[in-house]
Amino acid sequence: MAIFGPNGAGKTNILEAISMLSPGRGLRRAQIDEITRAPEALGWKVTAELQSLGQLHEVETAYTGSGSRSVLIDGKAAPQIALGRLARMVWLVPVMDRLWVEGAEGRRRFLDRMAMSFFPAHAEASLTYEKTMRERNRMLKDGIADQAWYEAVEAQMAEAGAEVESNRLSTLDRLEAAQSEGSSSFPAGDLSLCGAEGAEVILDRQDLQDAFRDGRRRDMAAGRTLFGPHRDDLRAIYRAKGVDARQCSTGEQKALLISLILANSRAVAQDFGAPPILLLDEVSAHLDAERRAALYDEICGLGAQAWMTGTGAELFEELGDRANRLEVSEADGISAITGV
Repeated sequence: MAIFGPNGAGKTNILEAISMLSPGRGLRRAQIDEITRAPEALGWKVTAELQSLGQLHEVETAYTGSGSRSVLIDGKAAPQIALGRLARMVWLVPVMDRLWVEGAEGRRRFLDRMAMSFFPAHAEASLTYEKTMRERNRMLKDGIADQAWYEAVEAQMAEAGAEVESNRLSTLDRLEAAQSEGSSSFPAGDLSLCGAEGAEVILDRQDLQDAFRDGRRRDMAAGRTLFGPHRDDLRAIYRAKGVDARQCSTGEQKALLISLILANSRAVAQDFGAPPILLLDEVSAHLDAERRAALYDEICGLGAQAWMTGTGAELFEELGDRANRLEVSEADGISAITGV
C-alpha cells in the first residue's frame, strides 16, 4: 500500500494504528493516552481481521480513557504479548535515520524491536528487567544495606537480563545469516553488541548476578546500576568499506538501516513461516530512483504486506501496478483518504 499526501495530513496515523496490533507502544512509542483525539479524550480503538499462517482472526485493541489498553482476539481477552504470536511487524520511521549517530538508547530499542519479531516473550523479559532494576536503583539511592534484599532483586534482574542478552545476540546471528543468504542491492553491515564502556556482554545468569553483587559498592556511590543489559550498545560496520556506520554519509546510513530491516524480514519469514507486516514511514527519504526501485523489488519479492508513506505519488512510480495507492489530505483538522 502506497500512501501519499502533504506533511501533517495524517499518513503516519494510519501506520501507527496498524502498529498497535503488535505488543508495546507502537511505532511512535507514544503513551496510550497521548494518541487519543484532543480535546475529547474519548480513548481509541483499532480493529482488524488478521490472517496469520492460514487462519483468520478478529483482533481488537482499545483504550477507554483510563487504565491500560485491552486486547481481544476472536472475542476473548488476551495479553498484549499474544499479538506478537499472531503476526510479526517490522517498521522504519524517520527518527531512526539518526540511529547511528545518536545515543545508545535508540540503538537498544531498535535491536529489541527486532528481537521481539523473533521472540515475542522478549518484551516481557525486558519489562521484568527494567522493573527490577528500578527497584534496585531505589535501594541504592536510599542506602539500603540489606544483603538478602539485594540478592533477591538481583536474582530476578539476572534471570531476565540473561534472557534479554541471549535474545539480542541470537537476533544478531539471524540478521548476519539473512544478510549472507540473500542477494540485496543494499549494503551489508557487520553487527556486534557490547556492554557498558565496551565490556563483554554476559550471557550466564549466575555470572550476571555475581556482577551485580560485585558492583554494589560502586553502584551505591553512583545511585544507580552502572552495568547490565540496559547499558548495551549496538555497533555496525559498513562491510563494503570497513567503515563504522556513524562515519558514513546520510544516504549510506539510511541504506544500511533499510538493509537490516529487509534482513530482519527475510529471517522472520523463514522462522515464523510468513513474512512480517512492514510499516515504512517516509521510507524514500535520501533514496534515489534506483535505490527506490531496488527496495520495492525486494519488498515484493518477500511477499510481505507493506504500508509505505511519502509526500508525493512520484515516490512510488517504480512500484508500477504492484501496489494500491491512497491519497491523504487534511482540512480543518480532519483527514480524508481517497483511493487512487
